[in-house]
Amino acid sequence: KKSLALIRKLSLTMPSDTAVFRLAPYYYVHVLDVTTNITRLEQGPMTYIKQDNEKIVEGPTRMVTIPPRHYVTIRNPVLLDADGEIVVEQIGKLSQIKLRHAEDEIRLSQDPFPLYPGEELKDGITALKVVLPDQALKLRAALDCEDHTATKRVAGDEWLFVGPGTYVPNVGVEVMQTVQAVVINLSQALRLRAEKELTDSAGKRRVTGEEWMVETSGAYLPGVYERVVAIVDSYIITDRQGIRLRALRTFTDKYGKTRRNGAEWLITIDDTESHIPGVYEEVVGVVDLTVLTNRQYAVIEDPYDDDGKQVLGAQRLIKGPASFFLRPGEEVPSGIQDFHILGDDEGLILRAVQAFEDTVAGKAVRRTPGDRWMVKGPCEYVPPVTVEVVETRKAIPLDDNEGVYVRDTQTGKVRAVIGMTYMLTENEELWAKEMPDVVEALLSRAGSQVKGPHIVASKRGAGGPTGPARVKSRVIEFRVPHNGAVQVYDYKQKKSRVVFGPDMVMLGPDEQFTQLSLSGGKPKKPNEIQSLCLLMGPDFCTDIIQIETADHARLQLQLSYNWRFMVDQSDPVEAVKIFSVPDFVGDMCKACASRIRGAVAGVQFDDFHKNSAKIIRSSVFGIGADGKVRDVFSFPENCLQITSIDIQAAEPVDQRTRDALQKSVQLAIEITTDSQEAAAKHKAANIEQEARGQLERQKIRDEADAESQRTKLIELQALSAAVESTGQAKAEAQSRAEADRIKGEAAVEQAKLKAEAACIEAEAELQRLKDAREAEIAYVKEQDALEIAKMQRIAEIEEKKFSSMVAAIGPETLVAMAKAGPEAQAKLLGGLGIKSTLITDGKSPINLFQTAQGLIGGSAAEA
Repeated sequence: KKSLALIRKLSLTMPSDTAVFRLAPYYYVHVLDVTTNITRLEQGPMTYIKQDNEKIVEGPTRMVTIPPRHYVTIRNPVLLDADGEIVVEQIGKLSQIKLRHAEDEIRLSQDPFPLYPGEELKDGITALKVVLPDQALKLRAALDCEDHTATKRVAGDEWLFVGPGTYVPNVGVEVMQTVQAVVINLSQALRLRAEKELTDSAGKRRVTGEEWMVETSGAYLPGVYERVVAIVDSYIITDRQGIRLRALRTFTDKYGKTRRNGAEWLITIDDTESHIPGVYEEVVGVVDLTVLTNRQYAVIEDPYDDDGKQVLGAQRLIKGPASFFLRPGEEVPSGIQDFHILGDDEGLILRAVQAFEDTVAGKAVRRTPGDRWMVKGPCEYVPPVTVEVVETRKAIPLDDNEGVYVRDTQTGKVRAVIGMTYMLTENEELWAKEMPDVVEALLSRAGSQVKGPHIVASKRGAGGPTGPARVKSRVIEFRVPHNGAVQVYDYKQKKSRVVFGPDMVMLGPDEQFTQLSLSGGKPKKPNEIQSLCLLMGPDFCTDIIQIETADHARLQLQLSYNWRFMVDQSDPVEAVKIFSVPDFVGDMCKACASRIRGAVAGVQFDDFHKNSAKIIRSSVFGIGADGKVRDVFSFPENCLQITSIDIQAAEPVDQRTRDALQKSVQLAIEITTDSQEAAAKHKAANIEQEARGQLERQKIRDEADAESQRTKLIELQALSAAVESTGQAKAEAQSRAEADRIKGEAAVEQAKLKAEAACIEAEAELQRLKDAREAEIAYVKEQDALEIAKMQRIAEIEEKKFSSMVAAIGPETLVAMAKAGPEAQAKLLGGLGIKSTLITDGKSPINLFQTAQGLIGGSAAEA
């Protein structure tokens, strides 16, 4: 074996230019004869000597070894004859191995073999493919050949190698792919498509492009020309759900019914519990069961008749309790509706959409299309398909101060219903009364202002408090504030009425408020204030006017007028007068301003400056017959009276006049200030003199008190000195005695403490020595115990060791060992002829005096 391994090693490591090749078993080389250009094969074991005309093309190379269940592909294999022998081609006197060029050969597990010159190992050693159960290999013939079942295949044929099994490759067959079986669960189906004409697993002929379903549960292996389109799950059909299907072409379904292309139908629990859509069926959707309670109904459009045909344009009423599925094409546009439950104060407005016979109170009534009528409660009503519910109406409860506008749809007449509970009839409707935007804004502010609702033009965009939006069908209510008046005009009767507060105004359908546009601001501007209510006063208004005196001094006056309306509220004719002037504020301010300007124009500035109030009052109110100023200024057109005038400010308009007036005022102020300052200084000097006198008197009293206190201090100092001189000696003696006493007591206490300390130290030392001795004794005891235990353990170990040695050696051996020495000596001495011997180490003396005597005595005795 060593020589064989050495030869193999030498053959592997031998350089290519060597002449001797030692080939081990299962090794080979390719030798090229450069003379003939023919390559031959040399196999081991052998020693090959290379000639000069030869060249090693390949090798040494190990032979190809194919393990079990493996294969290799050989390119350009050698040609074999019918007996399996290699064909050798003769070329003249030369011979060469003949190859099958451009061909492949599959070789399975066999003895190691070499590759002949020209042969190539294509893909290396490859394991055979194991096809598991529910698997298959899709094969295609690349050449005309026979498959593993000896079936002849032509190039382009495809077939399956179905597992379980081991696939042995064929050079004329290509492996396309591995096909896995598709698992079909319960309630599932496999949808397949034929890629070419074939016969399926059920033996049915299929054409190219045809699709079919496989519903058998389990593993299904598709055929070579079968393509899996999808795994189709079944639809579970319950008593509350169904499915809606559509036919993709005309066919007969699994229930034996012919379905036309585009037709739709419904599958319910009455047909089957689960349904798998076929290849020509499309699931439109899942249809839920429509359930009606005993208080619901539904109207189905385009229903089906008893023969199963759809009646387009028809309607059918279904009352609950009921449950049904909507068939294809049927619709419930209004959904499930509840019965109309009408109370005592409710009613339904109905309209006929078709002619029919109705029953009212047991009598037949003919209804024509477009008829309207009302059904009043209490009752339960379900409208038939020929009737349309226009509106549900409820009685409107109205208080004494509430109302609604009602319009008759047949006559167009509008009326106001106030202070009663009213239900509109079938020919009536609520009428919305429109008002101008300004009036709407004023009504929304009603009750939010103390002086009644009004709008100031400069604050219109500021918002302000507003009430809720007005319901336009409600009768307009307006609360007239105290001491106020509102005018209402009826455009139908051409009359107006005035309502004085506190009261409530309720407008009729044809009535409107008289809107007031009053002047406002300073100075007054027209149409600044919008209001519905006219306050009777007393109240005031402020205005700014410009006047010019006789000496052409222009002044600006700010005046406040107190005004009121004096009217007999019981007289309608006189009451209307207060609204005869649209802008009584502007008219009043203009009248007063004109009178004041006329009066001031003939007066000098100095006179006006001194008597402005009298001039203005006399110009506005006038002078009576008694020569006095009147109390009021009346406007008989609207019963307005001015009771007083307040001059709030008077300023010159001209700058020079204003400066002169300002200087005079400043001079007067300075004079007044100087006089006040002199008076204050005189008063301050008097107060200062009085305070200085009081201060001097207080100083004298304080000095007298200080002298008396100083006398008392001197007396106390003398007494203290006497006490100090007599008590110092006594205090020193007492202190020395006390110090000696304390020192003695301290010495005694110190001696006691030292004795106690010494005693404590002695006791502590004694206790320490005692503890040390006890610890030492315990340590020695423990050490002795450990030593004893150690010696006992060693003795036991020695005993066991000796016993084990004795037991191992045995008694006979010991006896033999004991006898071996003496017996050997005895034999040695016997061999030497020595009777006795004595051997010493030369250090111990031996007494031989008696020994000889014994020896002699022994000899004599023997003799």
